[in-house]
Amino acid sequence: MNVVTAKDELKSKIAEYKKQNKSIGFVPTMGFLHEGHLKLIEEARKGNDIVILSIFVNPLQFGPNEDFESYPRDQQRDEELANSSGVDLVFLPSVNEMYPQSPGYTISVQSRVNVLCGKSRVGHFDGVATILTKLFHLIEPNRAYFGMKDAQQVAVVEGLVEELNFPIEIVPVSTIREADGLAKSSRNVYLNKEERREAPSLYRSLVIAKEEIVKGNTNFEEIKEMIKAYITQNTSGVIDYIEILTYPQLEEIKVPKGKVILAIAVKFSKARLIDNITVEI
Repeated sequence: MNVVTAKDELKSKIAEYKKQNKSIGFVPTMGFLHEGHLKLIEEARKGNDIVILSIFVNPLQFGPNEDFESYPRDQQRDEELANSSGVDLVFLPSVNEMYPQSPGYTISVQSRVNVLCGKSRVGHFDGVATILTKLFHLIEPNRAYFGMKDAQQVAVVEGLVEELNFPIEIVPVSTIREADGLAKSSRNVYLNKEERREAPSLYRSLVIAKEEIVKGNTNFEEIKEMIKAYITQNTSGVIDYIEILTYPQLEEIKVPKGKVILAIAVKFSKARLIDNITVEI
């Protein structure tokens, strides 16, 4: 496995792969790898000749009061996991390498960002879209893999690729969960013992709501109240949002038909957890 920290060296490696007509599967991450990331790597390994993993904690997608400095990092462990998972190349740049000066150009995302996490994290998806645009140009992947745990991010990235005509296939991968249902997340380490015991209730609330929709209930305000009640009764977390929207458009449901997403965000003492589930009506 190659570990590359410089853009020029990365481009040289990409040129070699392209010359050999090798397909490239790309898994962008912020590191502190867990089973969710490893599933993305596994899927990329199945469908491509070369798997490239990026590890970069991107400052542009963190707000002024968010956890950029404290975001968990473990480079040695990440490299070991990447190597054992069959990654061919890890791109591990510094902030100065990706942003040698204050960015003069950024991507401004207008669609699919005025709801869910985008509503309270103004500018977050601008940062996501900007770094992905840079990485897509550097790596030129055939396919890029994203976890459905952050379904809004998947929707935004699909829109970015479609509107800017990137020749890349975006491959969504199902959320990987703990045995008790909690979605795998690098931020789960911030939960204290009691919060960790409570956290699976987030997913349980979504499952109960999905079952209600499958039964034919399309009173979405009533279903959101059900989710709210379950989370309030079973956790000490503070609800940030509960939404039921069309997917991937992330718009208000005017006609109860097609794919919809049930999405939640809950704040605990040191962690803000998100989860979602989709259902066809």
